[in-house]
Amino acid sequence: MTSIKYPFITEKAMMLLEDNKLQFIVDSRANKNQIKSELMKMYGFPVASVCTMSTMNGLKKAIVTFEGRDAAHEIATRIGLM
Repeated sequence: MTSIKYPFITEKAMMLLEDNKLQFIVDSRANKNQIKSELMKMYGFPVASVCTMSTMNGLKKAIVTFEGRDAAHEIATRIGLM
């Protein structure tokens, strides 16, 4: 099961990029440890923390904080957000 579905991009999400955070829509059955390990495998950067919440549309959103100083910028560039 792939727990990461796609990056979640809003104006607020772009502001969080300055704090080394990215947002992703994830599988509703995924737990924080699964999300953390999958992101580390996908992008090769250590994850400091994962916060999850449900959106008003019934989707599960994860706000991921990375340990590396510019890790979020690097990942955003790789996936074409910047």
